[in-house]
Amino acid sequence: MPDQAAIRRLKNGEITGLEALIARYQLKAVRAAYFILQSQPAAEDVVQETFIHLFKHIRKFDENRPFEPYFMRSVVNRALNLARKHAREISLDGIEDSQHLESLLIHAASVESQAEITELQRIILETIARLPPRQRAAIVQRYYLDMSEEEMALALEAPPGTVKWLLHAARTRLRSLLGPQGREAR
Repeated sequence: MPDQAAIRRLKNGEITGLEALIARYQLKAVRAAYFILQSQPAAEDVVQETFIHLFKHIRKFDENRPFEPYFMRSVVNRALNLARKHAREISLDGIEDSQHLESLLIHAASVESQAEITELQRIILETIARLPPRQRAAIVQRYYLDMSEEEMALALEAPPGTVKWLLHAARTRLRSLLGPQGREAR
């Protein structure tokens, strides 16, 4: 069922509309929230709260707007708010060469390379967890959710220059943490 049909059903009081949206977006939303919060239970709570908020306020949603960017932005904002509330220092400093990272993660031709990739993913996630929440959110929005800088500026309620700075700072920090010296220092 397309998003617009699901939203129309939900506005008409049919729970099947919400079920369709949950089935389509829950996993991706939990992953995005997890990257920011570094806690599976907290990420699941954020996504559940976002779906509940959506359910309560669906009549205000403009059916002509795309649903996914709106929903994912809401999840990221809730995750950021929770991270701030708990005063965690988790950032997303430094993934400048995202294509290189993606190619490393995709390259899995054998059991050995799978083990290497699993270890690399663990290292990347641990490194991302060391970034402050706003930098982590910027990395998640840009490289996981594929948001443009303009969309990120709206979601973060920040000027485009701040978004560029956050991404640059995050990539620089990740590069230093993921580099040979950064891994040895761990």
